Parts: sequence; C-alpha cells; structure tokens
Amino acid sequence: MTKDAAFRMGFAALVLGAGLAPALAQSETGFASMHNQARVGGKLCMTDHWHYGNGSGNTKALAQRDAIGSWQSFTDFEYGSAWARFSNAAAKRVSCSQSGSGYSCQVEARPCRR
Repeated sequence: MTKDAAFRMGFAALVLGAGLAPALAQSETGFASMHNQARVGGKLCMTDHWHYGNGSGNTKALAQRDAIGSWQSFTDFEYGSAWARFSNAAAKRVSCSQSGSGYSCQVEARPCRR
C-alpha cells in the first residue's frame, strides 16, 4: 500500500468516525444495563449507582452550574445523553461552601431517563 493510499484510508476512517460521534452521543452507550433500574415517578432510574460532580465559581449559582455540568458531562460519557440530565436525576444532593476566592459545590444523584 502506498503512503497516499494509507493516508486516504486513515482520513476516511477519521471522517467516518467524526460523523458517527453525534449519533452515538444521542443514544445510550449500553453501560446503563450494568446497574439495577426501577421506575420512579414516570422515569427509569438507577437504583444502586450514584454519579458525582464538582464545580467552582465566583458566585454560588455559578459554582452549582459548574458542578451540575460536571455531573452531566460524565453521565453523558458513561451512559449517553438520555441519562445525562441532572433535572431528571433521583435523590439529588447539592452542597456548597464559600472560601475567600469564591464558592465550591458538589452534587450527587442517581441517573434517570424519561
């Protein structure tokens, strides 16, 4: 195989992979089935698995938003976007503290999907 042919194949694989990434991000990864699940108020929730997020900011609201974003980002990576909405999560806990430079917050919750 020539260098040019190898480059074209590698480039085609890269383009194909990039094209599939958005579709995969919108679906489930398959890892969610590793955890026990049950219906809670019209949602399907993990019963035995928690996710955590940390954030910081100049205000408490910014720190909470950063922590929730952290929770959602990791949940999306692990299970897909269907599970990654903190607003859908069960047993949510948020705690924040203030320091001289701003706020830091931690969130935890069990992922759920509609």
